[in-house]
Amino acid sequence: MAKRLTRIYTRTGDDGTTGLAGGERLPKDHLRIEAIGAVDELNSTIGLLRAQPLDAAIDQILETMQHRLFDLGGELAMPGTELLKQDQTTELERVLDKLNADLPALEEFILPGGNEAAARCHLARTSARRAERQLLRLSREESVNSASSKYLNRLSDLLFVLARVLARKDGGVEITWQKDL
Repeated sequence: MAKRLTRIYTRTGDDGTTGLAGGERLPKDHLRIEAIGAVDELNSTIGLLRAQPLDAAIDQILETMQHRLFDLGGELAMPGTELLKQDQTTELERVLDKLNADLPALEEFILPGGNEAAARCHLARTSARRAERQLLRLSREESVNSASSKYLNRLSDLLFVLARVLARKDGGVEITWQKDL
């Protein structure tokens, strides 16, 4: 693989702009850059979750998510490029359904927490929702791959189910909301 960066700082962003893959420069608070940043933050949050001891199967699910999120970042950095496909969302749904089948039905709202891995997963879920909102804001102004917004929507659902699974690990329990506590 060729070296992509020989220097980390370039000083080109000192004027408040940043470059896209094709060379176009945008303000750092442009909707497209906000969306790229939210996807990057989500990917980092999943990386933080993966730093926990996890079952190999769950870690593999999360690693695949990270690769797809890197693809999404690439789409956003190269307007007009479509790297995510509908079948990747369908795969998330398959995994989600499989994991959810063993969980009890929800009777109350669940508070984020339960154990550290579940709490980190809830944090990733909220990051996924933010990334989805940023992508939707961008889509009102510019063309965005519809498969990407669907992927983020389903990804947050899967992270919710994963948080429920992780909360139960090793005999743990979910913490449910109590209205008048």
